[in-house]
Amino acid sequence: MTAISKAVVTVIGFDRKGIIARVSNVLYEGGINILEISQTIVDGFFNMLMIVDLSEPTCSFDELQDRLNQLGTEVGVQIRIQKSEIFEAMHQI
Repeated sequence: MTAISKAVVTVIGFDRKGIIARVSNVLYEGGINILEISQTIVDGFFNMLMIVDLSEPTCSFDELQDRLNQLGTEVGVQIRIQKSEIFEAMHQI
C-alpha cells in the first residue's frame, strides 16, 4: 500500500455555479483523491479548503498546479495547492 502524501487546496473568489465541480474534475483527471472538503459562502465570497491525497497522481505536481492556476483564471477565482509538508515543517520550528 502506498503511503498517503497530502496537499492542501484552497479556492477563494466570488461565488458562481460549478466551482466545486470544476476543481474536483481537474483533481480527478490528475488522479487525485479528495480526502476532506469544507466550503463556505459569506456575503457572496466563496471559500473552499480541500485536503487531497497525492499518492497516485497521473501527472506531476507542477502540471497539476498549472492546471489549477489555469482553471482559476477561467473561473475568476484564486486556486492554490501546497504540499502538506510545508505546514508540518512550520509546526516543527
